[in-house]
Amino acid sequence: MKSLELRVPPLAILFFAGLLMGLIAVGTPPLAWPASVRWGGAVAASMLGILTALAGVLSFRRARTTVNPLRPEGASALIANGIYRYTRNPMYLGMLLVLIGWAVYLARPWALLVLPAFVVYMNRFQIGPEERVLRRIFGAEFDAFRARVRRWL
Repeated sequence: MKSLELRVPPLAILFFAGLLMGLIAVGTPPLAWPASVRWGGAVAASMLGILTALAGVLSFRRARTTVNPLRPEGASALIANGIYRYTRNPMYLGMLLVLIGWAVYLARPWALLVLPAFVVYMNRFQIGPEERVLRRIFGAEFDAFRARVRRWL
């Protein structure tokens, strides 16, 4: 399974997970939530996700380091301020929040099963390999960051 490490763009995983949730929704009954709850919850979670991910991207841009998740060896700076004081992975957390928004909109409990699968995939094939590279590049500085800040929240 090592062949999947840092191979699939995280945005592709996000879209695949969303598509899978949509397919699950087609074959399962919805919860009886009012449209205002579905729309309100979906918009709130998705906007929070987009803002969280953008905060991560902007921090990378300000530090002039790579945003390419498939090439973490190109990192030239370890960002530990801003949103990175709260999460080591705001871009992936943002994606998860967007998926939560999609799940709220779909209002299908079975679609929620995709969320832990997304987290497990990202931890195993994206975040873990990224962190190994960052440890190699930044050493003790990364270890201190990792001890201080949680992976997701």
